[in-house]
Amino acid sequence: MNSKKSDRRGFLKGSAALAGLAVGAIPFANGKALAEISPEDSTFIKKQGVTPDEPNIQDLLYGGRSRFEGEVYRVHSPGALALVGLRNLTPLHETMGAITPASLHYTVARGLGLPNIDPREHTLIIHGMVERPLIFTMEELKRLPSVSRVHFLECTGNSGLYHYRQHVMDQKAGRTDQHVITSVHGRTSCSEWTGVPLSLLLKEAGVQKGASWIVAEGGDRERHAKSLQLAKAMDDVIVAYGQNGEAIRREQGYPLRLVVPGFQGVCNVKYVRSIKLVDKPYYFQIETMNYTDLHPDGKAKWYETQVGPKSLITFPSDPHKLPGRGFYEISGIAWAGRGKISRVEVSTDGGRTWKDANLQQPIFSKAWTRFRHPWNWDGAETQIMSRATNEYGNIQPTIMELAKLWGDDRTPPLPATQIVSFWETAEMSTYLNNPIQIWKVNQDGSIQDATYSTLKFYDFHL
Repeated sequence: MNSKKSDRRGFLKGSAALAGLAVGAIPFANGKALAEISPEDSTFIKKQGVTPDEPNIQDLLYGGRSRFEGEVYRVHSPGALALVGLRNLTPLHETMGAITPASLHYTVARGLGLPNIDPREHTLIIHGMVERPLIFTMEELKRLPSVSRVHFLECTGNSGLYHYRQHVMDQKAGRTDQHVITSVHGRTSCSEWTGVPLSLLLKEAGVQKGASWIVAEGGDRERHAKSLQLAKAMDDVIVAYGQNGEAIRREQGYPLRLVVPGFQGVCNVKYVRSIKLVDKPYYFQIETMNYTDLHPDGKAKWYETQVGPKSLITFPSDPHKLPGRGFYEISGIAWAGRGKISRVEVSTDGGRTWKDANLQQPIFSKAWTRFRHPWNWDGAETQIMSRATNEYGNIQPTIMELAKLWGDDRTPPLPATQIVSFWETAEMSTYLNNPIQIWKVNQDGSIQDATYSTLKFYDFHL
């Protein structure tokens, strides 16, 4: 019996040794890769975010992209906004599926620095119109029942004509690192967020009669604060400490942030430290001047929050060039601030005909939905575009249809042409934009914008 055990041990050892020599395997000894060159060799270069071809075990503890995939990174926002804060945009044309890697999630920070908050010292206070004011440490929050849900975030001004103007001006100045899909649309990302439902904390504190709003305040240097309806807070808001299976990143509000599904990005307060229950909104400057929808008649709408149904073809888009005629799979993302995406249609003939795209399952509420559509390109110039419909039947508009919605909201109504003219010239960003993005496919396979470039914008055209 002992002899058989010994033989079995020897067989297992031999098998392990052979496994280490399998194709593609990386054998290690004493924590180091066995290789023809060592990390100390002058030809060995370790790049951040890239796993070296001859790695140490330490190089694989967090992992990185293969060097064959090249570098993928966020780019700075166009125009002056790139200089006044940390504003980095998601490269949507590089995305796959419906989840954005945390390292590529867009960032909007108003200051020139990021807080580096010690989670052992961070607390969240629930106070105001409550029966029992409460203070939670991070450890206490993580002991409570948690949820993990997939939701998109989108900056309020994403896809606005203001960003297109800045993009064109940057191009004229010689900037080459951005495209329309990024500089205009790149302020959106989608992640799985983990944390505690805010409703659980509010119920524990006991909401007093008469409370109808909350005021959330962050622990960043600017003390960003936002008023939110109590009904939304009790519905699906998450006090999040996790993103895509790990702690949220510093630029995403570490160690704690609000995730307000379907609402404009400014509502998702980062570094959140205080939630106060009140009987009316606080009318902060950021709510009455900076994040309002100003109309040509000088009147603005306050506390518009929900993102309309929206879609965007990410391949092919303007960073791409098709190598020749033949089969391609058109791919893109669709999302809505109200409910699920129920339908995405794609046109490959300039909007004359539309066909239903295939939607990736599962489809989550208030989250990106990846869509795909087969296409045989005959090599002729054409226009491709997509439009999304949510489960309530709301359909993504063209830019003129969106302008008509704005105009019809006034008394007396304003014509859509006047609204578009206002957008073309206004020295500010319009908000909650969801127009259909049209891509022009040229005969040489290059792709260019055919939505924003058709408008005037003074003399900003190239």
